[in-house]
Amino acid sequence: MIFDTHAHYDDEVFNEDREELLANMSANGVGHIVSVGASPKTSKAALELAHKYDFIYAAIGTHPYDVEDLNEAEIQWLIDNAADPKVVAIGEMGLDYHYDEPSKELQEKWFRRQIEVAKQVNLPVIIHSRDAAEDTMKIIKETNLGECGGVIHCYSYSAEMAREYVDMGFYIGVGGVVTFKNGKKLKEVVRNISLDNIVIETDCPYLSPEPHRGERNDSTNLKYVVTQIADLKGVSEDEVIRVTEENAKKMYRI
Repeated sequence: MIFDTHAHYDDEVFNEDREELLANMSANGVGHIVSVGASPKTSKAALELAHKYDFIYAAIGTHPYDVEDLNEAEIQWLIDNAADPKVVAIGEMGLDYHYDEPSKELQEKWFRRQIEVAKQVNLPVIIHSRDAAEDTMKIIKETNLGECGGVIHCYSYSAEMAREYVDMGFYIGVGGVVTFKNGKKLKEVVRNISLDNIVIETDCPYLSPEPHRGERNDSTNLKYVVTQIADLKGVSEDEVIRVTEENAKKMYRI
């Protein structure tokens, strides 16, 4: 079944129909979901969801946009809760230079600190990186983060860099952008790396694929991502679902 490796079901846009939506996932071919924290608050919400639903797991961490409020007490919470059997990764964390704030220095400080946590608790990582290709790669190499493994989420860089990440032991996260007409770069990545190195994700409620671009996204839309990957790789949709599910379980050690 489809494994959505990155979702944000704690988001308030799901408040009115969250339970109904999640109750129908299996009927829509979705077998597992990882609800991903992007701040101390949403990490706690993701863990609550994981405890409520057998098929949901949690990742806990802080997105680069939310590091201004991060502190060592929250880092300790990550360490304390990493042993929870429903916690499968540290993240999402990383660097995002699309806007001027938070500062690059502050983002790097807390990225490195969360890397330390992941290595301490021996969990894979979920890396968020936008407009920060060189610095992200530099920090990952300096910290030998490939030892933890994990995913470069919502991948947006070159096929050459994707192969470098794969060689270090990371998976490449592919979502709705691969269906966009202007998603040529991600299409090229999918063509140039093995299906064995790809996991699929929604990042819902964001990045809904065609033909629902601009609408609220959810895990049932991954069927469009599967169709696009199957077309790009010249394999069946069933093969894409099977291999990416195996990849996700291996990555998250489920």
